[in-house]
Amino acid sequence: MTAMVKAEGVHKSFGQVEVLKGIDLEVATGEVFCLIGPSGSGKSTFLRCINHLEKINAGRLYVDGDLVGYRHRQGDSLYELKDAEVALKRRDIGMVFQRFNLFPHKTALENVMEAPVQVRGVAKAAARERAGQLLERVGLSDKAGNYPSQLSGGQQQRVAIARALAMDPKLMLFDEPTSALDPELVGEVLDVMRQLAEEGMTMIVVTHEMGFAREVGDSLVFMDGGVVVEAGDPREVLTDPRHERTQSFLSKVL
Repeated sequence: MTAMVKAEGVHKSFGQVEVLKGIDLEVATGEVFCLIGPSGSGKSTFLRCINHLEKINAGRLYVDGDLVGYRHRQGDSLYELKDAEVALKRRDIGMVFQRFNLFPHKTALENVMEAPVQVRGVAKAAARERAGQLLERVGLSDKAGNYPSQLSGGQQQRVAIARALAMDPKLMLFDEPTSALDPELVGEVLDVMRQLAEEGMTMIVVTHEMGFAREVGDSLVFMDGGVVVEAGDPREVLTDPRHERTQSFLSKVL
């Protein structure tokens, strides 16, 4: 399988604080790749670097063989792409955040329609039909006319997933998609993510849901202090972690 995402020595700092200290990893096409670790370990920052919401300071980051946010100049030097070019690349990457970030003044259907119409120039009638199909796919066809304030957190997150899928992404990024939800609503979001995994969607999931990582994940990385501490099959890492830092973290969360 070809690598959908490839990171080579990725560094990221905010001022004097180095958050990513040389990340090397590969995510295969069709893989469910889970990132776990304590708060502040760099997981979410790395995710945001993948679609150039954050600019890396050193290293190389590729999505589907293309450099993220940059283009090679002569030799090995890089120049940064213009905002319009970055936006064009970003269309192929769906992202689901902790907070749902839905437009409060638009219905569920309108939220899902928005990007295809505004960014891809899809006709409204076609976008409306596709949005209806996607809401049905996430189990919310009966909520198409509801505004976000009329939906539970789990329902809002499922609308956010449908909205990301409306752009037909080749890669989906999930940044702790269930962390803002009440416990009883977590399952309905994870069920949608399981369905996407079964359909072969390439997914990178920053999560504290170890059951999901164990059942659905193809690969798992434990990050701490801005580095990859341990990586492998989720069932092996979660059952028999080799590194002391991984053991300590899992003893607190499992």
